[in-house]
Amino acid sequence: MQAVILVGGQGTRLRPLTLTVPKPMLPLMNRPFLEFQIELCRRHGIKEIVLSTAYKPEVFSSYFGDGGGLGVKLTCVTEDEPLDTCGAVKNVERHITDTFLVFNGDVLTDIDLASLIDFHRAKGGKATLYLTRVEDPTAYGLVPLDRTGRITEFLEKPSWDQVVTDLINAGTYVLEPELLERVPEGECFSFERQLFPGMLEDGIPMYGFPSEAYWMDIGTPAKYLQAHYDILRRMMPFDFRGEMIRPSVWAEEGSEISPDAAIFGPTVIGPGCRIAAHATVSSNCVLGPGCEIDEGAHLEGAVLHAECRVGAESVLRRCALAAGVRVGERVHISEQAVLGGGVVVEEENDLKCGIKVWPRANIPASTLHF
Repeated sequence: MQAVILVGGQGTRLRPLTLTVPKPMLPLMNRPFLEFQIELCRRHGIKEIVLSTAYKPEVFSSYFGDGGGLGVKLTCVTEDEPLDTCGAVKNVERHITDTFLVFNGDVLTDIDLASLIDFHRAKGGKATLYLTRVEDPTAYGLVPLDRTGRITEFLEKPSWDQVVTDLINAGTYVLEPELLERVPEGECFSFERQLFPGMLEDGIPMYGFPSEAYWMDIGTPAKYLQAHYDILRRMMPFDFRGEMIRPSVWAEEGSEISPDAAIFGPTVIGPGCRIAAHATVSSNCVLGPGCEIDEGAHLEGAVLHAECRVGAESVLRRCALAAGVRVGERVHISEQAVLGGGVVVEEENDLKCGIKVWPRANIPASTLHF
């Protein structure tokens, strides 16, 4: 079995984080998000993986190489121009030899791939879609099934009076390679809007596989943060690195934590971090490598990428900072604020209400108060 992972998108909903790093390479628990999908495949015996790249393709090949470090064989194929989800798979067709999996590159899940594949083979259809349940079906495309599990319809963002199921397309498919004959070469073509509806119209058997497995689309700042919180709360498997220095507090090698700092779990502290006296790192925090938290600062639900520094008496809550951000003294950053790489926020600013600051911006002292 082979897998194709679609990692070519520009991640516009996650800007400014994705202006410098492709979405699948954003740190999640201090590891590139794509590692989670690769590890899921490897854990289920799928070791031949094709990455369909477009945006910043060099980042993937330089980090992963041929995949040997993760125990898989990786092949990177770059689109000359964006081809949409299904067109991107058509573009890697020469590497596909048999039944294969497709993953959207922004979905975090611990689905049992072996069961999904067994279901596909038992049903004998040409495509099987992993389906998950959501509380608000009107925000998604719904996938109703008949009693045998066969897909009967696709309902795109219905009103409440049209809702007939809470099952949505979870962005993972098992496909037979002959389906790619229906896809024009070198053209934009979508699974959701073209291939799957066309198969339904032509009566080609297609099944849904409902699963209660963990599922999260990390494509927005709120969902990106939530994925960290869910992993910290052990809602999906994760191998925490470093030493558990306090209950549910993991610190990696080289971190210096003052005995007068207050650290509460669940929290992850990356290698080489420094936390000063009287600083508080409260629950649901993830500090990337080399972060520095100065005296009296307070963090709660903050996700910091590598080499960030938080000044004395600053307060960070439920926010995300890209690599190299510098926060001055007595700054407040909260409520899904997102700061791009290398941003400098000088003292006594207040950033909240989902504010987004583009990379390398410099915010002078006492400028932003929302």
